[in-house]
Amino acid sequence: MELKWLLCVTLLALGILAVQAHDMDEDNDADDVVDIEDDLDDGIEEVEESKSETSSPPPAPKVTYRPPVPTGEVYFAESFDKGTLEGWILSRAKKDDTDDEIAKYDGKWEVQDMKETKLPGDKGLVMVTRAKHHAISSKLSKPFVFDTKPLIIQYEVNFQNGIECGGAYVKLLSKTPELNLDQFHDKTPYTIMFGPDKCGEDYKLHFIFRHKNPKTGKYEEKHAKRPDADLKTYFTDKKTHLYTLVLNPDNSFEILVDQTVVNSGNLLNDMSPPVNPPREIEDPNDQKPEDWDERPKIPDPDAVKPDDWDEDAPAKIADENAVKPEGWLDDEPEYVADPDAEKPEDWDEDMDGEWEAPQIANPKCETAPGCGTWQRPMIDNPNYKGKWKPPMIDNVNYQGIWKPRKIPNPDFFEDLEPFKMTPFIAVGLELWSMTSDIFFDNFIICTERAVADDWASDGWGLKKAADGAAEPGVVGQMMAAAEERPWLWVVYILTVALPVFLVVLFCCSGKKQPSAAEYKKTDAPQPDVMDDEKEEEKDKGEKEEEEEEEDANEEKLGSDADLGSASQEEEEEEEEDDRKPASEEEETVNRSPRNRKPRKD
Repeated sequence: MELKWLLCVTLLALGILAVQAHDMDEDNDADDVVDIEDDLDDGIEEVEESKSETSSPPPAPKVTYRPPVPTGEVYFAESFDKGTLEGWILSRAKKDDTDDEIAKYDGKWEVQDMKETKLPGDKGLVMVTRAKHHAISSKLSKPFVFDTKPLIIQYEVNFQNGIECGGAYVKLLSKTPELNLDQFHDKTPYTIMFGPDKCGEDYKLHFIFRHKNPKTGKYEEKHAKRPDADLKTYFTDKKTHLYTLVLNPDNSFEILVDQTVVNSGNLLNDMSPPVNPPREIEDPNDQKPEDWDERPKIPDPDAVKPDDWDEDAPAKIADENAVKPEGWLDDEPEYVADPDAEKPEDWDEDMDGEWEAPQIANPKCETAPGCGTWQRPMIDNPNYKGKWKPPMIDNVNYQGIWKPRKIPNPDFFEDLEPFKMTPFIAVGLELWSMTSDIFFDNFIICTERAVADDWASDGWGLKKAADGAAEPGVVGQMMAAAEERPWLWVVYILTVALPVFLVVLFCCSGKKQPSAAEYKKTDAPQPDVMDDEKEEEKDKGEKEEEEEEEDANEEKLGSDADLGSASQEEEEEEEEDDRKPASEEEETVNRSPRNRKPRKD
């Protein structure tokens, strides 16, 4: 415990010395300023100014927005920083098979700043209205043809008001002679559909491409497998997220959110339905034979019902050993008419019939074990066996589950390069949402990963940096969380105050052990000298301990030799065969350099 006190005092002394040294430095600095300027007032003002400057917290780093610029060849790039919808075409189409009131694509689009932007000047495309059909599109600088280069499409989405039910996906519109962006609607042919979509608790990240059947010429949608990652946060945190699709000529694909891969696969293996149909199919004309036996088990035809099997025995019987409880009220009904009930004034017996008071539980039965006619309780019948059935045995004629035979698939084809899709010429947003103010920004379509990464760094990266600079520190976040959830104060106290209290208790508690100097000359036992020596020698090595013990033993031997030489002579004379004179023995002991001490008279 003395060591703990010494440690606490040492830390306190070091803290005091540090404070004094800091004060001395400030005084010296002030004196130097006075000596240099030769003006006491000016020196004091400069010291105060320097103190105020050093004491004020540094300002938060400010992120300045600059519109992103493509660093390589792109097919499409849009940051909306012009503040207009220049280059974009609003659809005036109507949806088929829909009521006229809601069939129009009359949803409103605007270029706006984000609601809670930390980056002034950064604008984006906002789907302003809710519960309406929205459609808008823009042409690429040139058609994208799938050949030997990858396809990279990337854009940002922010669900500023959250999202109840709706999507924020894009469509890459196929290059066809019939394409008219002014009439862009849900049936307009597209090559790829990509992006987030949510309704209820179903969170999706679509990647769909339309594959052309080389035999029939018809298109069929192929859906990527669902990602294993949890996508809920991207829809609920009201932050801007970066969505990227990378499609490679080797048929591999990657889907990234905030530059992190959340899904990947191959167009040949990870799409549903598969790109290529099966080589064989079941013969639609094949029929199961009438004598085909699919029963693995059948009743034993040789089994006979036992003579003592009683199929008429009931499953439950009355318990003959039961006895009616004492105090059972046989003449009292369980329910009686409510004596406090009154017939309503508007009761019409001709229309409503004769009025009867509602039934309530008989109050006399509350203190009794029961009322009404007592009946014996029912128990399981030990003789009940139920209806007899013959046991089941293996069917010797079992042929297995019948399946139609396989025949070659007349529609089979094998496309080993599904990457070579239909070229597309425009990018479009055709959406319905029950939530307004969905924010889109920084679209890019290119073939080089580095170009997309640079574009993301200059756009989404700046948003992320601005949000990080504006976010409070850890302490601020903890305080804000505690304001919303006061019970967190209990957690803070237990995790912060309790360890501090334990440290203080560890350093400053415990009984003080009295030192040997505090003992008076009384009969009270004093601490053993050897114990004190052991405590003092804990920090020393084993070598020093052994030397100290040897010295103590030799001192003890010397004192014994001085006080009891006569007794030692007698014992040595009995043990040794050759007796030696006492004077010789004393000389031998006294000649030892460690045992040579003055005699006590």
